[in-house]
Amino acid sequence: MTIARIIAQRTSSDIIACDCTTPVSEVVQTLASKRIGALPVLREGRVVGIVSERDVIYRLADRGKDCLDVTVEEIMTSPAVTVEPGTTVDEALGMMTRRRFRHFPVVEEGQLVAFISIGDLVKHKMDEVQGEAEALRNYITAA
Repeated sequence: MTIARIIAQRTSSDIIACDCTTPVSEVVQTLASKRIGALPVLREGRVVGIVSERDVIYRLADRGKDCLDVTVEEIMTSPAVTVEPGTTVDEALGMMTRRRFRHFPVVEEGQLVAFISIGDLVKHKMDEVQGEAEALRNYITAA
């Protein structure tokens, strides 16, 4: 199963992102109001990083509240690790586990087409396992 299947029903208007010049205070407001953990950071429409709750917390610990006045470019994680729609769910989960992060920009031909979280991948994996279990039950019952 690939990322393409997970994002098939999504549109580009579903993506919540910010520009690299966005103030950190604005990013914090977006994360809180949308109840999300991270945003892709764009420059001229291209993904240049990711800013997460962790990035904000780490910079608050280092710099104090002054970090809220800088641009997101100064605190983001960069370069962003991205996946393509053809990446398998298992590959993406493996990369998230090894690299210890929870979000992926999905990029196709250099353009951001979706932003997925570990929750999206785990939900899909659970649905897949439940479907396989149901198919096995049906097979056993029919035999």
